[in-house]
Amino acid sequence: MTSMLKYRLLLKERRKTHYIMFKYLKSDIPSSIVVFFVALPLCLGIALASGAPLFSGLIAGIVGGIVVGSLSGSKIGVSGPAAGLAAIVFAAIASLGYENFLVAVVIAGAIQILFGVLKLGIIGYYFPSSVIKGMLTGIGIIIILKQIPYFVGYIPSKGEGTFTAIFNTLSNISIPNTLIAFIGLGILLLWSKVLIKKHKIFSLVQGPLVAVIVGIIFYLIFKDHSTLDIAGKNLVSVPIPEDAASFFAQFSFPNFSEIANVKIWIVAFTIALVASLETLLCVEATDKLDPHKNVTPTNRELFAQGTGNMLSGLIGGLPITQVIVRSSANIQSGGRSKMSAIIHGFFLLISVISIPRLLNMIPLSVLAAVLLIVGYKLAKPALFKKMYDLGWKQFIPFTVTVLGIIFIDLLWGIGLGLAVGIVVILIKSYQNSHFLHIEDKSNGKHKIKMTFAEEVTFFNKGAILKELDSLPINTYLELDVRKTRYLDNDIIEILQDFAFKARERNIDIKLISERGIVENPDSFIEFFKLRPKVA
Repeated sequence: MTSMLKYRLLLKERRKTHYIMFKYLKSDIPSSIVVFFVALPLCLGIALASGAPLFSGLIAGIVGGIVVGSLSGSKIGVSGPAAGLAAIVFAAIASLGYENFLVAVVIAGAIQILFGVLKLGIIGYYFPSSVIKGMLTGIGIIIILKQIPYFVGYIPSKGEGTFTAIFNTLSNISIPNTLIAFIGLGILLLWSKVLIKKHKIFSLVQGPLVAVIVGIIFYLIFKDHSTLDIAGKNLVSVPIPEDAASFFAQFSFPNFSEIANVKIWIVAFTIALVASLETLLCVEATDKLDPHKNVTPTNRELFAQGTGNMLSGLIGGLPITQVIVRSSANIQSGGRSKMSAIIHGFFLLISVISIPRLLNMIPLSVLAAVLLIVGYKLAKPALFKKMYDLGWKQFIPFTVTVLGIIFIDLLWGIGLGLAVGIVVILIKSYQNSHFLHIEDKSNGKHKIKMTFAEEVTFFNKGAILKELDSLPINTYLELDVRKTRYLDNDIIEILQDFAFKARERNIDIKLISERGIVENPDSFIEFFKLRPKVA
């Protein structure tokens, strides 16, 4: 193929991509508005939880939307600061200082780009579906639990646990905040259950946007009213720059003089590994949620995330991953292309510059109502029944993942779910290495047929040894290995040893393979000595 032809094909592909990106603007713009209103409090909240300047969360949200959204191959994934990294970031800032921490973020981005170049994006495909569904459900439940205090107007103090905060809400319920939260929740339910089916306009103007506008109006009407006034602490808090100089003064920059610090490199590798894993799991989960079943190129996603993290670190932002909350909100709101993620990033940028005072009139309880709906859609009770009906092999890893996320954290939950999933695989491998069929007695002997699986490894050693040792004397054993393509050496040793024991216990052995039938014990032993691989 000539270079000119390659160029034309590349140009044609780019034109096709641009056409697709702008084709769905009527769906992507309303969706981007919803994602914007979901992302805004999350960016601020994650920055607060990370012990970082609030503005750093907004920087990460803007870069995640515009830069990562542009480079990513995902059509519906949304990137930004991730709650799963908050504990790591908090500890790193405490030990390194913020400017030194930013160096680690830049290095982490470079490492992620290297991961993409080395095509390590396939790692995410090795996580069981039960663990991914458990991750989605666990995050949904966490979202619901975290938003309950805000829904009733209680602001948890720094370091206050989730369940402690919920308990404390019982004596700190605010009537105006709870009232507007229920109004917002009613609007959302009315919109999604009734109005959206009535007319196309209700698909274009999304319920969360209406709920937020009603919340602002409620605040303005009852401002300074003794009974229904919403206190400033219960409103969104975006930094308000007075001029261009004060706006740019909010940016922080990495201290590259400390780049040789070993601690910085350790933090960088930790962030790169955790952020990459969280992104890949989110990509897998998002692709499952996508009604159009688009498949995200994972290596390209790692490259996009790495580029975003380098830029975010260079201008004072938090680490970025693809995040399931914003991505699921994008899907649920009808987003069709990457333009929804990109536009939401521009909305964040424009809002921070132009309307911070208006944003600071949004009641947090209304945003909590929006997030409650998002959380419920991720953790529907029907999903628990569905996973239970699939059997214990699916239900146990799913449940462990959910409980780990709720009671420990995201990474622990995923790790425990994966560990349980591996144990389940080992148990089933142990059980499925052979099939034992006992037939009727013939000539005074039990006739037993044992059929081996396609692959029999050392995992199956205990099960096979147990069955062979339990065979009674005067048994006729028919061992069928016609379907077996590989026998581990450990299994071969067990069979060789059993051939000797069989003589003492008057057990006759008939080996059936693709190469023929072996009945003489000496030939039986020699068969496995010469042919460790059956086929």
